[in-house]
Amino acid sequence: MSSSSSTTRNGRWTAGVVVILGGADMTGVSPYDRLGTETQEETMAATTTEGIATKRTPFSVEETVARLTRLVDEKGLVLFAVVDHSGEAAKVGLEMPGTKLVLFGSPAAGTPVMVAAPLAALDLPLKVLVWADASGAVSVSYNTPDYLAARHHLTDELRARLDAIGPITDAVVSES
Repeated sequence: MSSSSSTTRNGRWTAGVVVILGGADMTGVSPYDRLGTETQEETMAATTTEGIATKRTPFSVEETVARLTRLVDEKGLVLFAVVDHSGEAAKVGLEMPGTKLVLFGSPAAGTPVMVAAPLAALDLPLKVLVWADASGAVSVSYNTPDYLAARHHLTDELRARLDAIGPITDAVVSES
């Protein structure tokens, strides 16, 4: 898919969301097309695209966001914002599957990263996208610490400050 093309899925425009998730891979298949066709194990293992990890959740977008924000609070992290993309789209008469971006982190962990690499502030605080695809399946996606480390030339010590996003998202999508 080129950056100038747009596609629809069930009558809904998806190009903007596909761009957020990295677009089509080298096979021309978008992450939306892959999700829902694998087992949970395959989804967990196979949906890291260009530095973006995606995990399925059995919960609705709203439940997943509530679980994430509760966990952020329990861990003593700072919840900076919840951006309700789909809610804002509805306010202007547009339809979009549930899509919310949760921004959270620890100033104690993130500040040294931004001091060492000021442009890392473009990617911090940590962000988790909670989104539903056109069929209603819900996932969480985020930039991997390895991707962020490579993008901002971080040392292993600084990259490790970002590692909490993996276990946090694992806990959010877990049914236990």
